[in-house]
Amino acid sequence: MHRGRLNIKQMGVFSFFTTDTQDSIPNTWQYDRPTFTVYMKDDKGNVWKESNYEGYGNFGGKDIYELIAEMNGFEGRDKGIEIFFKPIDGMKYPNLVRLKNSNWENETLKDCPEQGHFYGGIIIID
Repeated sequence: MHRGRLNIKQMGVFSFFTTDTQDSIPNTWQYDRPTFTVYMKDDKGNVWKESNYEGYGNFGGKDIYELIAEMNGFEGRDKGIEIFFKPIDGMKYPNLVRLKNSNWENETLKDCPEQGHFYGGIIIID
């Protein structure tokens, strides 16, 4: 049996904090916290509703990294990941909010260190 911290990035799940309430967005595969509805908003007024976040960056059928690329004049998920981790000048970010009626504001997205899943911190692998 192996005990210790698992490198979360190896698992392929990720999450963020909501921009309006600063809540960690839990994914449906974890058991520590109830999931909640999140709205992803862009600077053009588009809104995607996600009621069952699975942890892979898809909110209401739209990939968040593709949206980041599009909002900044690029194409593709890989480019969105690149500029999320190495921001460009004048970078625009989508909002992830709990309150549907909130207005879009250009606020930096904060990724969740628990990845919306590993809230207990220690994982036991048999």
